[in-house]
Amino acid sequence: MRNAFARVLTELAKNNDKLVLFYADIGNRLFNPLKEFADERTINAGIAEANMASMAAGSAMMGHKPFIYTITPFTTARNFEQIKIDIAYQNQPVIIVGTGSGLSYANLGPTHHSFEDIALMRSLPNMHIVCPADAQELEVLMPQLIALNKPCYFRIGKKNEPKVHPELPKLEFGKAHIMKHGYKVAILSTGTIMPLAQQLCAHLKAFNIDAELVSFHTVKPLDKAYLEDAANRFDHLVTLEEHNVNGGFGSAVLEYISDNDLSVNVHRFGIPDFFIDQVHNTPDARDKAGLNIETLSNKLKQRGVM
Repeated sequence: MRNAFARVLTELAKNNDKLVLFYADIGNRLFNPLKEFADERTINAGIAEANMASMAAGSAMMGHKPFIYTITPFTTARNFEQIKIDIAYQNQPVIIVGTGSGLSYANLGPTHHSFEDIALMRSLPNMHIVCPADAQELEVLMPQLIALNKPCYFRIGKKNEPKVHPELPKLEFGKAHIMKHGYKVAILSTGTIMPLAQQLCAHLKAFNIDAELVSFHTVKPLDKAYLEDAANRFDHLVTLEEHNVNGGFGSAVLEYISDNDLSVNVHRFGIPDFFIDQVHNTPDARDKAGLNIETLSNKLKQRGVM
């Protein structure tokens, strides 16, 4: 997905001389095509993420459309104060890109895992959050984020994520995308965990449950109209994310359902509230987090969904 980000940014920058990229000494070769025609707009801020966020805020105040880019925990947690004060409080149109989200860097341990980033960004007024499921969603949504002209957190994967759409999808910022219509149960997924959501949908079909499958690429603002409609159409909503079950996408859905007295059961699945270490790769880390079909199926059976 990071390759798609670099490609799309390069294409967009050819027609928009306001686009500026700040990156924290990562992906140097990745951005060589951008440097070829926009070297002065491709700025390596070094391993100084807090400075990078403030630089981008200043650039936005000068009329630019800046992106900041590095590994997810370093582009959110390490410079959270600068994002809060310089970007969100000032309501500057900086797009904060976190690559390698969730457990993408599984083998590097908790320093490189990001299961608190959505919670951090959700807590900030003026901030918007978009988590594309694959490179195709990224390609469709990136121009919309620029046009939004607001602070935005763009949570993307690392590399070799499978495509989840047969063709380029028609997506709209802030609006949930129904990938498959169904009844009784709706699976709401955000980000690169979507392939597991697709597997779960097929698994439920074997139990004669024709579930609806939805890509909730926009976490903030939530598609409230969809949630209100879903509360009327379904008995159960299943949320799936590669983020801590506390404070993330599932929490946002549950909060809206509760605050508006909607009557539907919500089942949240994500990373449990513990650190994950001693793993070799992302599938291994997901297994340790219970993000696999066997665990999800057992829990849904226990809760009377299946």
